[in-house]
Amino acid sequence: MWSIQRVAATGSTNADVADAARAGAAEGLTIVADHQQAGRGRLDRSWHTPAGTALTVSFLLRPAEVPAARWPWLPLVTGVAVVDAVATVADGVSAGLKWPNDVVVNGDKLAGILLERVVTAQGPAAVIGVGLNVAQMPRGEPDGDGRATAGDLMDGAVSLRSAGSDVDRDTVLGAIAAQLSERYHHWRSAKGDPVATGLLEDYRRRSVTLGQWVRAILPDGHDLVGTAQDIDDAGRLVIVPDSPMSDNDGAGPAGDARTAVGAGDIVHLRPA
Repeated sequence: MWSIQRVAATGSTNADVADAARAGAAEGLTIVADHQQAGRGRLDRSWHTPAGTALTVSFLLRPAEVPAARWPWLPLVTGVAVVDAVATVADGVSAGLKWPNDVVVNGDKLAGILLERVVTAQGPAAVIGVGLNVAQMPRGEPDGDGRATAGDLMDGAVSLRSAGSDVDRDTVLGAIAAQLSERYHHWRSAKGDPVATGLLEDYRRRSVTLGQWVRAILPDGHDLVGTAQDIDDAGRLVIVPDSPMSDNDGAGPAGDARTAVGAGDIVHLRPA
């Protein structure tokens, strides 16, 4: 379903696809950049990688039949697709999903996913951006010729190469595109229902957040600390707040004070 356009360099593939959507581009437009110079993550955090080392790609989707309340599932659909694509093409690399929008390997960030909703004359559109580390190496690690690298990976990040797989970017792109196409069509045909499609359960199985003690940093500066218990059918993380009144039977604190937070409700989610 994808119409792939390749560019040598751009500020942001998401911005390029959003502009194309406003100009009337059809669903399936995909822009891939060899070098993204002004990439953005969630909450407008900057994202930059050296040329030729990462897969930076954005997809245009127009799921008109899906209620707006279910569009927040799109980055989760994409996350499942990315994890499954990595399992398909990167031997020995086991990735998981850190809610809400990161793909991780052993706790380190392999990829980030960004959803943007765009208003167009043809109706609302979704732009899904994926930035996945492919060939970067940690500082001082040897490259293929035995020479020490300058070090492209930030602290807390991992690439497919540093995790032991030398798969190239085009192979990763092809795998992600195939997985996302299948997942998206299934999700769209069910009008975004994550239960009927099995997406909710698939996400839960790939999650590395569930069962962990976490700290959700809220926009007002307050923290919500507790156990990440579940993902609900709206794609929100259900946290059982830490409390001396909590029991250990999974019901949470007295009065069942579980709290569901959406990706837009938090600034950071960190291990507590």
